[in-house]
Amino acid sequence: MNKLTAMLAAMALTVACGGSESGPVRPPSEASSTGTTQINGAGATFPYPIYSKWFSEYNKLHPNVQINYQSIGSGGGIRQLTERTVFFGASDQPMSDEMLAKASGTVLHFPTVLGAVVPVYNLEGVNTQIKFTGQVLADIFLGKITKWDDPVIAKLNAGVSLPSTNITVAHRSDGSGTTFVFADYLSKVSPEWKQKVGANSSLNWPVGVGGKGNEGVAGLVTQTPGSLGYVELVYALQS
Repeated sequence: MNKLTAMLAAMALTVACGGSESGPVRPPSEASSTGTTQINGAGATFPYPIYSKWFSEYNKLHPNVQINYQSIGSGGGIRQLTERTVFFGASDQPMSDEMLAKASGTVLHFPTVLGAVVPVYNLEGVNTQIKFTGQVLADIFLGKITKWDDPVIAKLNAGVSLPSTNITVAHRSDGSGTTFVFADYLSKVSPEWKQKVGANSSLNWPVGVGGKGNEGVAGLVTQTPGSLGYVELVYALQS
Protein backbone atom coordinates (compact mmCIF):
# COMPACT_ATOMS: atom_id res chain seq x y z
CA MET A 1 0.00 0.00 0.00
CA ASN A 2 1.26 3.48 -0.81
CA LYS A 3 1.89 5.52 2.30
CA LEU A 4 2.50 9.18 2.94
CA THR A 5 4.55 9.40 6.11
CA ALA A 6 5.56 12.54 7.97
CA MET A 7 8.93 12.91 9.67
CA LEU A 8 11.04 15.46 11.52
CA ALA A 9 8.91 18.49 12.34
CA ALA A 10 10.30 22.02 11.99
CA MET A 11 8.35 25.04 13.16
CA ALA A 12 7.16 27.88 10.94
CA LEU A 13 5.41 31.16 11.59
CA THR A 14 2.64 32.34 9.30
CA VAL A 15 2.47 36.10 8.93
CA ALA A 16 -0.59 38.05 7.84
CA CYS A 17 -0.19 41.42 6.17
CA GLY A 18 -2.78 44.18 6.12
CA GLY A 19 -2.75 47.30 3.92
CA SER A 20 -3.24 50.81 5.25
CA GLU A 21 -5.86 53.30 4.09
CA SER A 22 -3.39 55.53 2.22
CA GLY A 23 -3.06 55.46 -1.57
CA PRO A 24 -5.46 54.29 -4.28
CA VAL A 25 -7.18 51.08 -3.33
CA ARG A 26 -8.92 48.53 -5.53
CA PRO A 27 -11.81 47.05 -3.54
CA PRO A 28 -10.38 44.33 -1.26
CA SER A 29 -13.64 44.19 0.69
CA GLU A 30 -17.11 44.88 -0.59
CA ALA A 31 -20.49 45.53 1.00
CA SER A 32 -23.46 44.25 -1.00
CA SER A 33 -26.94 45.71 -1.20
CA THR A 34 -28.06 43.05 1.30
CA GLY A 35 -25.63 44.37 3.90
CA THR A 36 -23.16 41.47 3.57
CA THR A 37 -19.48 42.39 3.73
CA GLN A 38 -16.93 40.27 1.88
CA ILE A 39 -13.29 40.48 2.96
CA ASN A 40 -10.82 39.15 0.39
CA GLY A 41 -7.45 37.65 1.23
CA ALA A 42 -4.88 35.43 -0.45
CA GLY A 43 -1.57 33.73 0.17
CA ALA A 44 0.11 30.79 1.83
CA THR A 45 -1.31 27.28 1.50
CA PHE A 46 0.44 26.47 4.80
CA PRO A 47 -2.30 27.98 7.06
CA TYR A 48 -5.24 27.31 4.71
CA PRO A 49 -6.68 24.35 6.68
CA ILE A 50 -7.02 26.39 9.89
CA TYR A 51 -7.96 29.60 8.06
CA SER A 52 -10.84 27.86 6.29
CA LYS A 53 -12.09 26.54 9.63
CA TRP A 54 -11.74 29.89 11.40
CA PHE A 55 -13.48 31.84 8.62
CA SER A 56 -16.32 29.32 8.46
CA GLU A 57 -16.90 29.48 12.22
CA TYR A 58 -16.73 33.28 12.18
CA ASN A 59 -19.35 33.40 9.44
CA LYS A 60 -21.68 31.27 11.57
CA LEU A 61 -21.46 33.88 14.32
CA HIS A 62 -21.54 36.83 11.89
CA PRO A 63 -23.55 35.79 8.80
CA ASN A 64 -23.22 39.29 7.34
CA VAL A 65 -19.40 38.90 7.05
CA GLN A 66 -17.86 36.56 4.49
CA ILE A 67 -14.08 36.09 4.41
CA ASN A 68 -12.81 34.79 1.07
CA TYR A 69 -9.26 33.42 1.22
CA GLN A 70 -7.46 32.17 -1.90
CA SER A 71 -4.88 29.49 -1.13
CA ILE A 72 -2.37 30.41 -3.86
CA GLY A 73 1.02 30.39 -2.11
CA SER A 74 2.98 32.99 -0.17
CA GLY A 75 4.41 34.59 -3.31
CA GLY A 76 0.94 35.10 -4.76
CA GLY A 77 -0.34 36.52 -1.49
CA ILE A 78 2.49 39.06 -1.30
CA ARG A 79 1.96 40.02 -4.94
CA GLN A 80 -1.79 40.55 -4.53
CA LEU A 81 -1.29 42.50 -1.30
CA THR A 82 1.32 44.68 -3.01
CA GLU A 83 -1.13 45.33 -5.86
CA ARG A 84 -3.85 45.98 -3.25
CA THR A 85 -6.34 43.58 -4.80
CA VAL A 86 -6.85 41.95 -1.38
CA PHE A 87 -7.26 43.29 2.14
CA PHE A 88 -4.85 40.82 3.71
CA GLY A 89 -2.24 38.32 2.58
CA ALA A 90 -0.48 35.45 4.30
CA SER A 91 3.14 34.38 4.01
CA ASP A 92 5.36 32.07 6.05
CA GLN A 93 8.26 34.35 5.05
CA PRO A 94 7.97 37.98 6.24
CA MET A 95 8.16 40.59 3.51
CA SER A 96 11.65 42.01 3.02
CA ASP A 97 12.43 45.75 3.03
CA GLU A 98 12.57 45.59 -0.77
CA MET A 99 9.11 44.01 -0.93
CA LEU A 100 7.70 46.55 1.51
CA ALA A 101 9.08 49.41 -0.57
CA LYS A 102 7.06 48.20 -3.58
CA ALA A 103 3.77 48.34 -1.67
CA SER A 104 1.66 51.44 -2.28
CA GLY A 105 0.79 51.80 1.40
CA THR A 106 1.92 50.72 4.85
CA VAL A 107 2.00 46.96 5.42
CA LEU A 108 1.60 45.53 8.91
CA HIS A 109 2.93 42.09 9.88
CA PHE A 110 1.50 40.03 12.70
CA PRO A 111 1.64 36.30 13.54
CA THR A 112 -1.55 34.29 13.19
CA VAL A 113 -0.74 30.59 13.59
CA LEU A 114 2.14 28.23 14.32
CA GLY A 115 2.56 24.97 12.42
CA ALA A 116 5.11 22.39 11.30
CA VAL A 117 6.86 21.73 8.00
CA VAL A 118 7.63 18.01 7.66
CA PRO A 119 9.35 15.77 5.13
CA VAL A 120 6.98 13.17 3.63
CA TYR A 121 7.81 10.05 1.66
CA ASN A 122 6.13 7.22 -0.25
CA LEU A 123 8.06 3.95 -0.01
CA GLU A 124 6.18 0.81 -0.99
CA GLY A 125 6.81 -2.35 1.02
CA VAL A 126 8.38 -0.53 3.99
CA ASN A 127 6.15 -0.40 7.06
CA THR A 128 8.78 0.91 9.47
CA GLN A 129 9.15 4.66 9.90
CA ILE A 130 12.27 5.77 8.07
CA LYS A 131 14.78 7.91 9.99
CA PHE A 132 16.64 10.87 8.49
CA THR A 133 19.08 13.51 9.69
CA GLY A 134 19.08 17.10 8.53
CA GLN A 135 22.30 16.51 6.61
CA VAL A 136 20.83 13.47 4.85
CA LEU A 137 17.77 15.47 3.80
CA ALA A 138 20.01 18.24 2.47
CA ASP A 139 22.07 15.73 0.47
CA ILE A 140 18.89 14.17 -0.98
CA PHE A 141 17.54 17.55 -2.08
CA LEU A 142 21.00 18.44 -3.47
CA GLY A 143 20.87 15.28 -5.57
CA LYS A 144 23.89 13.72 -3.85
CA ILE A 145 21.88 10.81 -2.40
CA THR A 146 19.75 9.26 -5.13
CA LYS A 147 18.81 5.75 -3.90
CA TRP A 148 16.70 4.66 -0.94
CA ASP A 149 19.24 1.96 -0.04
CA ASP A 150 22.14 4.43 0.00
CA PRO A 151 24.60 3.37 2.76
CA VAL A 152 24.02 6.61 4.68
CA ILE A 153 20.25 6.01 4.86
CA ALA A 154 20.78 2.29 5.55
CA LYS A 155 23.07 3.09 8.50
CA LEU A 156 20.38 5.26 10.08
CA ASN A 157 17.80 2.50 9.58
CA ALA A 158 19.60 -0.66 10.64
CA GLY A 159 17.45 -3.77 10.20
CA VAL A 160 15.12 -2.16 7.66
CA SER A 161 15.07 -3.72 4.20
CA LEU A 162 15.33 -0.66 1.97
CA PRO A 163 14.62 -1.06 -1.75
CA SER A 164 17.14 -0.05 -4.41
CA THR A 165 14.66 2.52 -5.67
CA ASN A 166 15.45 5.94 -7.07
CA ILE A 167 14.46 8.83 -4.82
CA THR A 168 12.15 11.25 -6.63
CA VAL A 169 12.39 14.66 -4.98
CA ALA A 170 9.14 16.65 -4.86
CA HIS A 171 9.25 20.38 -4.18
CA ARG A 172 7.13 23.49 -4.64
CA SER A 173 6.91 25.04 -8.09
CA ASP A 174 5.40 28.32 -6.85
CA GLY A 175 6.68 31.03 -4.52
CA SER A 176 6.25 29.40 -1.14
CA GLY A 177 6.76 30.30 2.50
CA THR A 178 6.79 26.57 3.22
CA THR A 179 9.80 26.33 0.91
CA PHE A 180 11.47 29.19 2.78
CA VAL A 181 10.98 27.43 6.11
CA PHE A 182 12.32 24.11 4.82
CA ALA A 183 15.24 25.70 2.95
CA ASP A 184 16.11 27.86 5.95
CA TYR A 185 16.34 24.69 8.06
CA LEU A 186 18.54 22.96 5.46
CA SER A 187 20.77 26.06 5.36
CA LYS A 188 21.32 25.72 9.11
CA VAL A 189 22.30 22.04 8.99
CA SER A 190 24.20 21.97 5.69
CA PRO A 191 26.86 24.56 4.74
CA GLU A 192 26.81 23.17 1.19
CA TRP A 193 23.05 23.76 0.87
CA LYS A 194 23.46 27.29 2.23
CA GLN A 195 26.20 28.05 -0.29
CA LYS A 196 24.67 26.42 -3.37
CA VAL A 197 20.91 26.92 -2.85
CA GLY A 198 20.19 29.07 0.22
CA ALA A 199 16.84 30.00 1.72
CA ASN A 200 14.09 31.81 -0.14
CA SER A 201 10.47 31.35 -1.15
CA SER A 202 11.57 30.46 -4.70
CA LEU A 203 14.69 28.40 -5.37
CA ASN A 204 16.78 27.05 -8.22
CA TRP A 205 16.26 23.41 -7.26
CA PRO A 206 19.20 21.10 -8.03
CA VAL A 207 16.86 18.13 -8.64
CA GLY A 208 13.22 17.10 -8.50
CA VAL A 209 9.74 17.81 -9.80
CA GLY A 210 7.50 20.68 -8.73
CA GLY A 211 3.93 20.83 -7.46
CA LYS A 212 1.80 23.90 -6.83
CA GLY A 213 0.92 24.50 -3.20
CA ASN A 214 1.17 22.12 -0.28
CA GLU A 215 -1.70 20.28 -1.96
CA GLY A 216 0.36 19.77 -5.10
CA VAL A 217 3.42 18.40 -3.30
CA ALA A 218 1.27 16.10 -1.14
CA GLY A 219 -0.42 14.85 -4.30
CA LEU A 220 2.91 14.22 -6.04
CA VAL A 221 4.24 12.18 -3.13
CA THR A 222 1.01 10.22 -2.76
CA GLN A 223 1.00 9.31 -6.45
CA THR A 224 4.74 8.66 -6.89
CA PRO A 225 6.31 5.58 -5.29
CA GLY A 226 9.85 6.32 -4.11
CA SER A 227 9.22 10.04 -3.73
CA LEU A 228 10.22 12.43 -0.94
CA GLY A 229 8.87 15.94 -0.40
CA TYR A 230 7.96 18.47 2.29
CA VAL A 231 4.57 19.86 3.34
CA GLU A 232 2.80 21.48 6.26
CA LEU A 233 1.86 18.79 8.79
CA VAL A 234 -1.92 18.85 8.23
CA TYR A 235 -1.46 18.05 4.53
CA ALA A 236 0.58 14.99 5.50
CA LEU A 237 -2.06 13.82 7.98
CA GLN A 238 -4.89 14.38 5.47
CA SER A 239 -3.06 12.43 2.75
